[in-house]
Amino acid sequence: MCPVCTIGVAAGVGLSRYLGVDDLISGIWIGALLIYLTLWSTLWLTKNKINRKIGFLISFIFWYALTLIPLRVYNIIGHPLNKIFNIDKLLLGIILGSILLPFGIGLSEWIKKKNNNKVLFPFQKAVIPILVLVVISIIIYYLLL
Repeated sequence: MCPVCTIGVAAGVGLSRYLGVDDLISGIWIGALLIYLTLWSTLWLTKNKINRKIGFLISFIFWYALTLIPLRVYNIIGHPLNKIFNIDKLLLGIILGSILLPFGIGLSEWIKKKNNNKVLFPFQKAVIPILVLVVISIIIYYLLL
C-alpha cells in the first residue's frame, strides 16, 4: 500500500461518480478505497502500540460503518430498482472492490518475488492493483451492464 495507490483509487471513485458510472463499478472503487483506508489506519494504530489484528478489526469496522451506514440511511444502498442478481449494485461493488484490491496487491508482490524481489517497472506497486480494478471494471461494464 502506498500513497500513490490510495490517491489513484480515490481519483477513480471521484471520477466514476462524476461521470455517472453505474453503482456496481463505483462500488468496486469505493470498496478498494475502504481497504486502503483500513490498511493505512491499521498501520497508524500499530505504530501507536495497538495490536495489528485488533487495529485492523477496529479500522475495518470504523471505515465500513462510516461508509455503509449513511448509504443505507439515505437509501442509496437498498433501493429496490438498483439491484443485479437480487443484490444491491453498490454493495456488491464494494464487496468486489474489497476483495480485488488485496488480490491486486498480492499479484504485485508475487510478480516482485518472481523477479528476484525487484519490480518490473517503476510504480509497479501502485499500477498493478489499480490495473486490476480498471480491468475488472471494464469487464463488468461490458458483460453485465
